[in-house]
Amino acid sequence: MTKIADYHQIDLDKPLDGVIYERSNHIATITLNRPDRGNALAPNMHAVMRAIWTDVRENDDIRVAIIQSSGEKHFCTGFDVDEADSDEVDDVFNNRPAKEAVFWSPHQNGVWKPVICAVNGLVVGGGLHFVVDSDIVLASKNVKFMDTHVNIGMVGAVENIGLAKRLPMGMALRMTLMGKAFRLPAERAYQVGLVDELVETPADVGPAARAMAEEMLKNSPQAMALSKQAMWESMEQGYSAAMENGWRLLKLQWSHPDFEEGPKAFGERRAPNWDPNPNARIGDKS
Repeated sequence: MTKIADYHQIDLDKPLDGVIYERSNHIATITLNRPDRGNALAPNMHAVMRAIWTDVRENDDIRVAIIQSSGEKHFCTGFDVDEADSDEVDDVFNNRPAKEAVFWSPHQNGVWKPVICAVNGLVVGGGLHFVVDSDIVLASKNVKFMDTHVNIGMVGAVENIGLAKRLPMGMALRMTLMGKAFRLPAERAYQVGLVDELVETPADVGPAARAMAEEMLKNSPQAMALSKQAMWESMEQGYSAAMENGWRLLKLQWSHPDFEEGPKAFGERRAPNWDPNPNARIGDKS
């Protein structure tokens, strides 16, 4: 019987089940690490991922995150059905609403910092959580996307709704309803918008993601977070409501030290000294 851990009790500085978590130079790197199981998601990894995303969200030293996987054959083959049968798993995933039960992805954990998904190999089912809920998706040409929920009698819904936000509806439904009979190749995924940058080989994906993350480090962390929040929340609102929400978030930045530091650094022709504390206010004493 699989025991679901409490994410509050997980020590992220110790080896983790199925995941490698590294933090350096303001970048968090999350590596799915079960290559012998296709980097499939095990029940005990749910609490680990929630603990990691909580750290990404709340740790002011982290400004950008990258989600990737071990090996070149599989990015993530979804939920490991061989480990899914237990009372604890049922309690977590069946007896609660989604907002209280599903915490795999950055979006599901309220992460407003930039998240880059670096994809190699096959992406199946639950692996799509990380793709559809990341901000920018990089993929090598060996990548294929597939959804197999209906093949094993399960409903394709949470990840698939995310697909429908990033793909034409027909393509999202083709993946959902054809199951393993259809694999969306990386080049086609790039053409229709599921992939944002296509690189030649698996070896190119990690460095490309890191280079992108390092460019983001030059920007105001709080400005990026509020900009991301405005854009993601607009997907759930009408145009006028989204504009009002965007205006609200824009004005929040006016009281943050970065709002003064950016123009000042530009005028002085130097790199800005950004304040990573989202709660900092102009005039606060250091």
